[in-house]
Amino acid sequence: MIRAGVVGWPVGHSLSPKLHGYWLEKYSIDGEYVKIPVDPGDFEAGIRALAGRGFSGFNVTVPHKEAAFGLMDEVDSAAKRLRAVNTVTVRPDGGLHGANTDGFGFAENLKAGLGRPALPEGPALVIGAGGAARAVVGALMDEGADHIRLANRTAERAERLAAELGGPISIVDWDRRDGELADVALVVNCTSLGMAGSPPLEFSLSGLAPDAVVTDIVYAPLETPLLAAARARGHRTVDGLGMLLHQGRPGFERWFGVAPEVDGRLRARMVEALGQ
Repeated sequence: MIRAGVVGWPVGHSLSPKLHGYWLEKYSIDGEYVKIPVDPGDFEAGIRALAGRGFSGFNVTVPHKEAAFGLMDEVDSAAKRLRAVNTVTVRPDGGLHGANTDGFGFAENLKAGLGRPALPEGPALVIGAGGAARAVVGALMDEGADHIRLANRTAERAERLAAELGGPISIVDWDRRDGELADVALVVNCTSLGMAGSPPLEFSLSGLAPDAVVTDIVYAPLETPLLAAARARGHRTVDGLGMLLHQGRPGFERWFGVAPEVDGRLRARMVEALGQ
């Protein structure tokens, strides 16, 4: 039996076992994917022990992504850029290969949601400058974005992200974030504003061109206030659930040897798990 799982603290809330369990069932694979709670104080010993327990690999979730980066024997370019790891593969020699698939998940979700092989052409406005924003900005750069505008409540954090990633990034003043929309082709909310239990993102879409796309990394609720406002204006919108689903694909393929598909039945099962 092939074994994989998700490492976090706490980890009880993780939807990853439902995601990977669906694929294991769909492709009739003799494998398991389990929750692995690991206290931050025991993290290094905990993940190194997984190789000895026969695990092919595992996902890493909060609060361990940055700590995992420092323990890898090898990392991919995305993990190196983000200095965070969410997907670990145990090599034949017992070493650990780390990857970050968050940006991949974002880009694949957006392409699937829009039904096209490429992201919208034109400037993108990214709201937020945390770890999720870093992954999204990196993905946009990889997809050839010609310009990325970055707005964050704390300007210094946005400036630091731009300096570290380089590329075609400019900083937008937080108080003027909705005044920079005239030529924007894509708006991405990378904050937790709009998530269940959090206040909504205060943002006017009145200056956004009719053919622009609005997306949110939040998936609880599936339609955030931002997406509802965009849909009411006739904009194409993409919710955040697919980012979670697509980011799991590379790890599943590495561990279980099958390239999985994100299909309608999987999405329906995950929506049910979210209680929406």
